Amino acid sequence: MKVVQSERRSAPPPLDIDAPLVERWLVNFLREEFSRRRFTKAVVGMSGGVDSAVTGFLAARALGPENVVAIRMPYRASSQASLDHAQLVIDQLGLQARTADISPPADAYFTQEPEADPTRRGNVLARLRMITLFDLSAKYHALPIGTGNKTERLFGYFTWHADDSPPINPLGDLFKTQVWALARHLRVPDAIVTKPASADLIQGQTDEGDFGISYAKADQILHWLLNGYQPTDLVDRGFDAAEVELVRRRLASTHWKRRLPTVAMVSPTAIGESYLRPVDY
Repeated sequence: MKVVQSERRSAPPPLDIDAPLVERWLVNFLREEFSRRRFTKAVVGMSGGVDSAVTGFLAARALGPENVVAIRMPYRASSQASLDHAQLVIDQLGLQARTADISPPADAYFTQEPEADPTRRGNVLARLRMITLFDLSAKYHALPIGTGNKTERLFGYFTWHADDSPPINPLGDLFKTQVWALARHLRVPDAIVTKPASADLIQGQTDEGDFGISYAKADQILHWLLNGYQPTDLVDRGFDAAEVELVRRRLASTHWKRRLPTVAMVSPTAIGESYLRPVDY
């Protein structure tokens, strides 16, 4: 019997998460990864946002708060609220903490590039933060943990070889709305969970303002597209055509940022292509 598309599947699985189960899964993930890599301590860039807060909570549960070093890395234009919110997490969990002001090296460079626009300046700050995080990881003999969520990664809303540099990331397969749900379960301070998400580069800037669409809508559209539905399928089901196209375009145009550098193969043992260890498959 011929089965029409609508009878085969009417929608992808829901985005709702079982937060206690996700917590246990991610805590075990961190413990296993740290054990496999033979590290007992972690460093986390603590920005004052919900992603870094959730990462800090998970790391504290996995490794013990005494083994997590929260690094605040403000620039002179950073908001005081971001610093205060980062401190809320540090105090609530009893984490070790370090504040490293990146203003001097950033301003030294910007003096030579005074025409740098906000995008360039943001990329410089993100890369300076990773330099700082990795250097302090060597000081503390600790492994850096990434904090980027799935929505940001799919939208390419991160600085290449900066935000995505830490070798492990517990939140990378959670949409932003799912991170918020997990944050509420973990009892992340409400001031952090409820504030508009922002890269804190320009006063009044927000992620959703940059996107031109809310996280709630973006996550739903991304979820459908990743489950194999075409943009026309979404429009037929009532999604706004302009919003679907916005998300599709962002997803398609940023794929290169989610890949390792492209290496020209000149031998039969190219690393990552032919030369693979079992863990790479």
